Amino acid sequence: MRIGSVLKWVFGLCMVVLVKSSVTYDRKALIINGERRILISGSIHYPRSTPEMWEDLINKAKDGGLDVVETYVFWNVHEPSSGNYNFEGRYDLVKFVKTIQKAGLYAHLRIGPYVCAEWNFGGFPVWLKYVPGISFRTDNEPFKMAMKGFTEKIVGMMKSEKLYESQGGPIILSQIENEYGTQAKQLGAPGHQYATWAANMAVGLDTGVPWVMCKEEDAPDPVINTCNGFYCDAFSPNKPYKPTIWTEAWSGWFTEFGGPIYERPVEDLAFSVAKFIQNGGSFVNYYMFHGGTNFGRSAGGPFITTSYDYDAPLDEYGLIRQPKYGHLKELHKAVKLCEKALLSADPTVTSLGSLQQAHVYSSESGDCAAFLSNYDTNSAARVTFNNMHYRLRPWSISILPDCKNVAFNTAKVGVQTSRMDMQPSNSEISSWETYNEDLYSSDDSSAFSAVGLLEQINVTRDTSDYLWYTTSVDIDSSESFLHGGELPTLIAHSSGHALLVFVNGELSGSTFGTREKRRFTYTGKVNLRGGSNKISLLSAAVGLPNVGGHFETWGIGVLGPVALHGLDKGKVDLSWAKWTYKVGLKGEAMNLVSPDGVSSVDWTKGSLIAQKQQQPLAWHKAYFNVPDGEEPLALDMSSMGKGQLWVNGQSLGRYWTTYATGNCNGCTYTGIFKPQKCQLGCGKPTQRWYHLPRSWLKPTNNLLVVFEELGGDPTRITLVKRHAQ
Repeated sequence: MRIGSVLKWVFGLCMVVLVKSSVTYDRKALIINGERRILISGSIHYPRSTPEMWEDLINKAKDGGLDVVETYVFWNVHEPSSGNYNFEGRYDLVKFVKTIQKAGLYAHLRIGPYVCAEWNFGGFPVWLKYVPGISFRTDNEPFKMAMKGFTEKIVGMMKSEKLYESQGGPIILSQIENEYGTQAKQLGAPGHQYATWAANMAVGLDTGVPWVMCKEEDAPDPVINTCNGFYCDAFSPNKPYKPTIWTEAWSGWFTEFGGPIYERPVEDLAFSVAKFIQNGGSFVNYYMFHGGTNFGRSAGGPFITTSYDYDAPLDEYGLIRQPKYGHLKELHKAVKLCEKALLSADPTVTSLGSLQQAHVYSSESGDCAAFLSNYDTNSAARVTFNNMHYRLRPWSISILPDCKNVAFNTAKVGVQTSRMDMQPSNSEISSWETYNEDLYSSDDSSAFSAVGLLEQINVTRDTSDYLWYTTSVDIDSSESFLHGGELPTLIAHSSGHALLVFVNGELSGSTFGTREKRRFTYTGKVNLRGGSNKISLLSAAVGLPNVGGHFETWGIGVLGPVALHGLDKGKVDLSWAKWTYKVGLKGEAMNLVSPDGVSSVDWTKGSLIAQKQQQPLAWHKAYFNVPDGEEPLALDMSSMGKGQLWVNGQSLGRYWTTYATGNCNGCTYTGIFKPQKCQLGCGKPTQRWYHLPRSWLKPTNNLLVVFEELGGDPTRITLVKRHAQ
């Protein structure tokens, strides 16, 4: 028995050794279990899809030639209030990482916990802003304590599930902080001290895998500094013994309401990756490989669309986007054929012409790989290499895994372009009913009053997009405008993001800012009456800022001044009047969006809706059955104005039928790419279709609830299927 026990113990120890691996690095690459690796990675953010989609997305990533799946960790969804955690559903991080492991891929966990990512408040929970004495992302003890606590929480979870490669799991890399370099320079010594502290704190957590800091030139050893951008071929790490890592190769760009769709040609994306590899890069991550959807109120910016498609190889719905997916897959195959030579030699660079080069990797063991480059943006080039002739297309790189035969050219796309379209489903949305939001009344028990204008987030704590500002104005019966004169003008200055103005319960007008110009001014005539008048301003947020120095200090809402002009006595400044405040909507408080709460009010049925189509602040509900088939689904919201929508209590996000302005005059792959270079959709709604995951549906009687701010026709909302052809 003793001998048998010893043998079992030895066998068990051997099994542990077999499944565990070490991850280190040298100047050439990450080293996994003693072997240098060229690694191709792609970003897939778990909250931007559903758990039912994860396996398919990850398997498509694997089939596309990826070795690694990279994701941020989103603090605000995991700790919505201090000390209360949520890792359920779309936020089940452990399940997501285990799904990566099941597919046989590695994971890169970007803990941050600041993520930027066009995500609400950059991933920070809003409660963090109210910790006494806090200042974000600097040498500040309250912030460092909170950040350390969350980082330890995530690392502890990963360790307890044995998810680090050092434990036999898939995580080979982790990131602390995010794109901090610019802010560190602005802050000076406190910024450097904070970055050093963050790096040392992370390393001290003893994960057994390397840590990185992106866009952080002075990342201290042993942390690896990495590059983000459209191009990173000129990047080198801050120490000669660190590998060259590209944490974000931008596959496209995000969209904002009122802006066009940005598209990055795959020829240029492949060119940028090949150029990075030919210059010694060994790890590249596509940001994004699948962009997904900003469900709920998760979109940041502000003004970022609900769609986070990003022109990624997998579209918002998880369908393969061709030729981007297929062309990159061929690139990855060609690069992997060169892996041995790339990792065992340094390049010899020779000129093949004024704008042409050869990068040759030739090892002592006889492996040889060559990259032939043509940087000319206008003309193809004929070059001679190793006594053979090659034609290089403009702005392209040919990869020769044996230094003879071309396996891939970045500008030669052999994959047929897929056409994405929306087709009608066989499911009718019916039984529409409407409930008009109660215009704010001051006798509401949750209302409070204060002298002067208050900053919106300080009042709402981001529990709702909406905040009512209401005041009273007394008008003398002798005022000239009451006797045929010109109506007075209300001027209200807002710091964002949208504003609806009501006078005595009637909509007087609305206006909004943009991502570039968040502050705006409402100017409009107001139909006042003699005696007491109620002026109500409904301020609506469209996502909290996610980037900028100390953005936690930025204010939104009606910060003034607010004044009436054109009265007989001149201007009346209302900025320091007594204002009454009410957070959110009555429909939100009654939870009208859920199947349980929808029956708590009396709804208007049928034909009466048509008479109230343009009624602002209206709730609409209807029912539908699940369509047949397996295609992804979306709701066509082009008949509506601006608001939010829910199905079976789940929020699909904000919608806004605002039309794109831009310069959609064609696109070329050659030359340095910037988002403004390739724009689509000018003159059309920035976003028309809103992703509805099939997993949220039941066979029959699905509840659709829409809150419309401005006015629209809900009876023309349709359920469509997404097809790729």
